[in-house]
Amino acid sequence: MQDIPSVQNVDFQQFHNEIVAANQPVVIKSVVSDWPSVIVAQQSPQAIVDYLKAFDIDAIVSALVGKPDINGRFFYTDDLTDLNFQRTQVTLGIALDRLLTIADHQDPYAIALQAIQLHQVLPAFKPSNPQPLLESSIEPTMWIGNRACVAPHYDIHDNLACVVAGQRKFTVFPPEQINNLYPGPALNAPGGVPVSMVDINKPDLDLYPNYAKAEAAAMNAVLEPGDGIFIPALWWHGVDSLQDLNILVNYWWGGDTKTKVSPNDSLLHSMMSIANLDQKKRQAWQQYFNYYVFKTNDDPKGHLPADLKDIVTDLSPEQEAELRKFLIKQLQ
Repeated sequence: MQDIPSVQNVDFQQFHNEIVAANQPVVIKSVVSDWPSVIVAQQSPQAIVDYLKAFDIDAIVSALVGKPDINGRFFYTDDLTDLNFQRTQVTLGIALDRLLTIADHQDPYAIALQAIQLHQVLPAFKPSNPQPLLESSIEPTMWIGNRACVAPHYDIHDNLACVVAGQRKFTVFPPEQINNLYPGPALNAPGGVPVSMVDINKPDLDLYPNYAKAEAAAMNAVLEPGDGIFIPALWWHGVDSLQDLNILVNYWWGGDTKTKVSPNDSLLHSMMSIANLDQKKRQAWQQYFNYYVFKTNDDPKGHLPADLKDIVTDLSPEQEAELRKFLIKQLQ
């Protein structure tokens, strides 16, 4: 396993023209080290908790709570029919106080506040801690918790994640390693997308022998407060939170076309409609997907008039609306 490449002193143009365009994970050292939240977090856990609570408007957030015996690993139950933690609703201030209270416990409950929409919960945080590498219209989310292990999973959007407090270890795998990561169930997943069945901190190669290939292709890095990491869409990443209080802010963007149709929804639809056909039918459909969707050989619109309005070329707003209606009717 190699180190994730790292850079420093990156500006907006370099980030988009070089890092994002390369579509490879990169650690960006000290990208938000001047944030007030990062500076306060260096003082003590109590200091950063007080800082966040000063912005709190008593909005309700979702919390994941796991018993001590899960050892911080939010995952499936052994029979894969459920999850090994509970979801609850709580105010941010109460959750932060609870994290401080159990920080010294030998076997604490695992607590994770995931994907907190900051514009709804801490609306004053973003103006005070601006992201220099992205358009201001992109909204941040916050992740808070104690020591935990999030299994490798993928995002459907590009991701810039920045550590405010604690340390986070990121282990990343390219998309082509999906078959070596042994994805779990898709509908009952801890974070909404399948996660790897492999415990990457102590992999069982007898049970998951191909993981050795994924591990050989993997990269990792430990991020300190102020550091950020760019993770392209569909790159698998496992995240270990290494301190008693860890806070991260991330930003998702890209990955959708102007039609706002999610590629992940299309994947689920295709899994329902194509994955269980016989092999010859799947191979035939693969040719059509290669031609129309992945455009691996020819441009499917190359022989058509440039001003033709069609799904193969460019849909008009009216055509898009009609096609949406048709697909909704078909799904019903």
